[in-house]
Amino acid sequence: MARIRNKKKKPFVKPIIKMQSSVDHITGDKIPNSFVFSRGKLPGPLRQLQVDLRKLMLPFTALKLKEKRRNNLKDFLNVSGPMGVTHFLILSKTDTAPYLRVARTPQGPTLTFKINEYSLAADIAQSQLRPRCPKDLFKNSPLIVLSGFGTGEQHLKLTTIMFQNIFPAIDVNTVNLSSCKRIVLLNYNKETKLIDFRHFSIRLQPVDVSRRIRKFVQNHQVPDLRNLQDVSDFVTKAGYGSESEADDEAATVSLATDLGRVNRASNKSAVKLQEIGPRMTLQLIKVEEGLCSGGVIFNEYGNHVSSKNKKINDEKQENEEDKDGEQEHEEDEEEEQDDVEED
Repeated sequence: MARIRNKKKKPFVKPIIKMQSSVDHITGDKIPNSFVFSRGKLPGPLRQLQVDLRKLMLPFTALKLKEKRRNNLKDFLNVSGPMGVTHFLILSKTDTAPYLRVARTPQGPTLTFKINEYSLAADIAQSQLRPRCPKDLFKNSPLIVLSGFGTGEQHLKLTTIMFQNIFPAIDVNTVNLSSCKRIVLLNYNKETKLIDFRHFSIRLQPVDVSRRIRKFVQNHQVPDLRNLQDVSDFVTKAGYGSESEADDEAATVSLATDLGRVNRASNKSAVKLQEIGPRMTLQLIKVEEGLCSGGVIFNEYGNHVSSKNKKINDEKQENEEDKDGEQEHEEDEEEEQDDVEED
């Protein structure tokens, strides 16, 4: 019996996975990419924190990175080279506290932070009356703002450089304002030595425009005028917003170009920040030269030990000086006694 072949059947072709470009087509600089993974077993909340950190690092991170227990740090390092990964964010948990390590590949340095407190993105959204998270919010990388790190200490300088390089740099002259939709704020407190890590969404709102007109232009929907006698009632009824939305001169900016249908360069716009999480309170514990190894540049607890040892050494030195002084005094007395006997 003859075998009939299906001529319409097409051969299987393995799809080609296109990697995202690792070089900025405008500035020509290398775009940093990151891996966010964990070492050891994490509880449920820390697992969710890992997911939130991956969303925060979008679009230049592996959102669906699969990790197994048998994977070690060398496995991730071997994959990072061909994929252009420049930074590792590693979560871990001990009996005392969770930790976050931020490392530069392939040779370090590595910064180890103790997570004193943290809140998930879902917790922050649940605490807000009107949480806001548009679909295209994570399409572009966030801006980075550092505050309080300019104290001149070496470990704080390394922290500043690390966080500045973990996100793509922007050119003020060529940046597209529509791509600036998120911001990461890091504030260092000199007294407590803690770092407040916050993640916000940026929203521009035109000044001196009524709320109804603004929503009408943004939503592209025909308003309901059934209960109104004139169109002017629709404009004047809502006023210019509630007292909580009062315009602050310090928060108003003049745009260089038009942004959307509402925010125009000819008018002033108010900058609104809304927290989207995650939120963390970090404490810098250790700075290592290599990738999770090498010489220790800074150790928060080691400094206290060094100070204690220095104090002990100073006390020993003072005791030795006192003993030497007493010995010299005794020798002087013996020489005087010998002189008296000779006389």
